[in-house]
Amino acid sequence: MAPRSPPLTAFGAGKVILLGEHSVVYGHPALAGPLSQGVTARGVPAKQCQLALPSNLSRPQRAQLTAAFARAAEATGSPPVKVTLDADLPLAVGLGSSAALSVACARLLLMAAGKEPTPRDAARVAWAMEQEFHGTPSGVDHTTSAEERLVLYRRKPGTTVGKGRVVDSPEPLHVVVALAGERSPTKATVGALRERQARWPERYTRLFTEIGRVASEGARAVEAGDLEALGDAMNVNQGLLAALGLSSPPLEEMVYRLRGLGALGAKLTGAGGDGGAVIGLFLEPGPAVTKLTRLGVRCFSSQLAGPRAV
Repeated sequence: MAPRSPPLTAFGAGKVILLGEHSVVYGHPALAGPLSQGVTARGVPAKQCQLALPSNLSRPQRAQLTAAFARAAEATGSPPVKVTLDADLPLAVGLGSSAALSVACARLLLMAAGKEPTPRDAARVAWAMEQEFHGTPSGVDHTTSAEERLVLYRRKPGTTVGKGRVVDSPEPLHVVVALAGERSPTKATVGALRERQARWPERYTRLFTEIGRVASEGARAVEAGDLEALGDAMNVNQGLLAALGLSSPPLEEMVYRLRGLGALGAKLTGAGGDGGAVIGLFLEPGPAVTKLTRLGVRCFSSQLAGPRAV
């Protein structure tokens, strides 16, 4: 009897956007980093390429996930493997859960096909899944997850083609991620913003341009190890997002709560709307996580970049 192949395991990181959400859709840069939380894919040999669907999905979600996985399977030659998924990332709150799932599946299918799951190839396969999930995603989520490093991402205006430049930090970059209420559907938030942008194009173009500038300034601050400058850029970005109509009382309350706990900067991350995720930049995130947890706030910390403790 031939020895049984060992199970395969692959990870896809969630992400936070430190600076630049929404404006990235219009061709401006965004600074994003990978979380330590994400999605793990596991694979065992099977007669055909298949995905074990999580039991807690609705019928539309199951159909969409099946279609997305079929795209990734086709892109990797449909290796004979059965894939299961396990997530430790809050879903649908702007933390890149679909991209994490896509990258995890992409890496595992590439491995099952006997190929090296390089960041470039993982991003290529994950992109096919992301298009099924989102139609025309910006590309920042799956690029950040595939690189597993802080990136300054920019998409060519009018296209779906983008590129991420890795941004290295000489200082540890710690964030606290806190959840603030139920998030509005992304399509509704983005659609309303698009309507306002179409009605007052010059005003909104100025705001998008300024957000892009702040993102570039933030990337330079990271590379210089100037965390105070990065925190200030995050605070300015939050103000611009509020001006775009993307913030709300639950998000604003959490932003100011994180700042009150010592955050160098705090802002919403992701689509925004009625609720979702808020991030704060901390030198020492532990005390803030402890206090928030005692208050019943769902939160966690993650290091996005920089040297790690041995």
